[in-house]
Amino acid sequence: MKNKPLCTGMSVLMVEAFYGGSHKQLIDLLQEEVEGCVTYTLPAKKWHWRARTSALYFMQTIPSSENYRVLFASSVLNLAELVALRPDLSKLKKVLYFHENQLVYPVRKNQERDFQYGYNQVLSCLVADVVVFNSVFNMESFLTSVATFMKLIPDHRPKELEKLIRPKCRVLYFPIKFPDVTRFLPAHKRKSIVKIADFKETEDTSPLRNLPISTVCRTTGDLINSDLTVKPGLCEASYDTNQGGLLKPPEALEELEGSAQSSPYQEGDKKHMTSNPCNMQSGIPSKQQQKPLHIVWPHRWEHDKDPEAFFKTLLKLKEKGLSFQVSVLGETFTDVSDIFEETRRELGSSILNWGYLPSKDDFLQVLCMADVAVSTAKHEFFGVAMLEAIHCGCYPLCPEALVYPEIFPSEYLYSTPEQLLKRLQNFCKRPELVRQHLLKVEINQFSWAVQRGKFRSLLTAEAKEDL
Repeated sequence: MKNKPLCTGMSVLMVEAFYGGSHKQLIDLLQEEVEGCVTYTLPAKKWHWRARTSALYFMQTIPSSENYRVLFASSVLNLAELVALRPDLSKLKKVLYFHENQLVYPVRKNQERDFQYGYNQVLSCLVADVVVFNSVFNMESFLTSVATFMKLIPDHRPKELEKLIRPKCRVLYFPIKFPDVTRFLPAHKRKSIVKIADFKETEDTSPLRNLPISTVCRTTGDLINSDLTVKPGLCEASYDTNQGGLLKPPEALEELEGSAQSSPYQEGDKKHMTSNPCNMQSGIPSKQQQKPLHIVWPHRWEHDKDPEAFFKTLLKLKEKGLSFQVSVLGETFTDVSDIFEETRRELGSSILNWGYLPSKDDFLQVLCMADVAVSTAKHEFFGVAMLEAIHCGCYPLCPEALVYPEIFPSEYLYSTPEQLLKRLQNFCKRPELVRQHLLKVEINQFSWAVQRGKFRSLLTAEAKEDL
C-alpha cells in the first residue's frame, strides 16, 4: 500500500485501487514527473473486491486537506461512492482514467459477467468532470455499449447516458517512458536506432530520447476528439557510436523505400516485409543469422490474453520440424491455467525464458534479443508490452482487432490463427526477413516526452479543452 504522508502544496490527489501492472506504471510516472502529487493505493490483488469495496477503504484512509485541487483515479474505483462518502472531495476537479472498460471486457461465459462492475464505471463517469481513455478503441467501445448494457436492467431503465458522458471524454494515450536500451541491443538492431531530431510540441519542447527503432509517421489524430496530432521530425538512420543517434537526413526516406524492394522474399510475404537497407549493405553477423527465430510473448498469464492460441501455434511449428526459441514472460496473479505447465514440458529445449522477470532491465534485455513479439489477445485496450517490444526492435504480430489497428500498420496484423501460423512458419525458415526489416510503427506519440504537457494540463485545477 503506497500511502504517502500529506505535505504542504500537495494539490493532486491520486487514488489507485489496483496498484499493479500498467496501473502502477502510470501512477509511478505521474508521481515522479508531476509536482504536487500525493498517492493512495491498494495492492493489485483480488480485483473484484477492489472494485466493490475500495471506496469505503479510501474514505477512511485519505486525510482531509484544503490543498487538494484535482482527484485522479482509475476506473477500478467506484468514484461515485467515494465522493458521496467524502463530500469534501466532490468539489475537486475529478479525473477518471480508463485503462480498460468492463462493458466489453471478455469473460469465459456470458453468465459470468457481473453487471455491477460495468454499472460502477458508468456511475463514475457521470460524477467525473473529465473522463480519459487510453485509446480510441477503449473510448468508443465503452460509449457505444452503454445503451445496450443498460438494457440488462429489467425495467425503469435510464436513457441517453451516452449523451451525458461523451462530452466529458478525451483520449490520452498511455504514456511510456522509453528507456535507453542500446546496451542490450544486438549489433543488427543497433543499426536501426533513430533519434527525434526535430520535435515540435506546443506545451513541451523537450526532445525525445533516443528510440532504438526506425519509425514512420502514422497518427490517429483525426479519429480522436482531443488534439492528439503529433508533429515529429523522424527519419531512418544508421547507428553512430559517437552520437548514438540520427545521421541520415529526412530526404533519405525515398532512397530507403526504393532499396526496400531489393530484398528477396517468398512471394506470399512480400506485402508484409520491408528490407532494412542498413542491414542489406553492412550485413547481419553470420552468427546472428544462424540463430533460430526468437519469439517472445510478453503478456499477463490470464485467459483474456489467450495463451492457448499462442501455444497451439508454437506446437504446430514444432510438429512441422521448424527451429525456434521462445520466451514466455508477463505477470501472474492468482489462477494460472494448466496449459502453461503442459506446454512448458512439450516445448522443452525450445524455451529460453519462462515466467515473470521482476527486473525491468532483465525484461527489456529479453525483448532486445527477441526477433518477433506476438499478441494473441482477446482483450486489449492499449498494450504497453507490445510497444515496449517494438522499442526493443521486435517485429510485432497482433490480431487485426481490438486496439491494434489503431496503433499498428496492417502488415503487422493477422486475421486468423492460420495466418499467424503461416507468418511464423515463414519467419522460422528465414529469420533474416525480420532481422533485416525496417519497422514502420510510430511509437513516439506514446512517449512521455510527447504526452507530458497534456497530462500536466489534465492535472491542473482548471479544466482545459486542449487535452
